[in-house]
Amino acid sequence: MKKKTKKKATKTTKKTTKKTTKRKAGGAFMAPLQPSEALAKVVGTKAIPRTEVVKKLWQYIKKNNLQDPKNRRNVKADANLTKVFNGKSVVSMFEMTKLVSKHLKSI
Repeated sequence: MKKKTKKKATKTTKKTTKKTTKRKAGGAFMAPLQPSEALAKVVGTKAIPRTEVVKKLWQYIKKNNLQDPKNRRNVKADANLTKVFNGKSVVSMFEMTKLVSKHLKSI
């Protein structure tokens, strides 16, 4: 006598479709911030987003040739940037964003 083999039931899986909504670009990065007087000498007095502040700061650094030629991660401060960099003459680009954030306030 032959044994009857039972077929295993296969599970059917349903693929659920997720509704995708577009994310808003920016969020907190695009919120306009008011620069302090010291920072305004470099980036202007108009309230602008943090991303624009960093962009204008780099334009100023490159225009005035303030990037250290040997170690390009460092920025040499001139008279305007010394006030922004809390009196430091040389600052790394990572430290620069930290110091600049102290000169921005939300409006």
